[in-house]
Amino acid sequence: MEKHVRLLAVLFVVYGALHVLAGLVGWILFRWMGLYHTVVPGQMVGMFLLANTVAGVLLVFVTLLAIGCIIGGIGLLHRRRWSRILVLILSFLNLIHFPLGTALGVYGIWVLMNDQADSMFTQGSGTIPQGQGTTGPPGIPAP
Repeated sequence: MEKHVRLLAVLFVVYGALHVLAGLVGWILFRWMGLYHTVVPGQMVGMFLLANTVAGVLLVFVTLLAIGCIIGGIGLLHRRRWSRILVLILSFLNLIHFPLGTALGVYGIWVLMNDQADSMFTQGSGTIPQGQGTTGPPGIPAP
């Protein structure tokens, strides 16, 4: 399962990086097209501006999801517990992005919902080693 988690992490980082690049190119393209709304016939200016606004909002949403994929993938490489939850959420969101997002989402859900993967993240750096627990309130070591 170690190999699957590492592969999933690398795939999420690459997938996110490609989407950030596509988002930046799309943003530049729509900003450039926005400069030419004066050449659109008068009755179409409102529709052009609406389409430009909707496309801009979608590009921001996709870019934020892609940045989340990069952060989640890096967290998976370092076996952070929060990254497992983040990548699971992003895997479910990627299911609607057919075909690559769907494949990555199904693979991510399969890998991270596995019991072996769960044990990998519970034994990470965020847990207390056995024999060094606390008996009192948090932050006070055992005598």
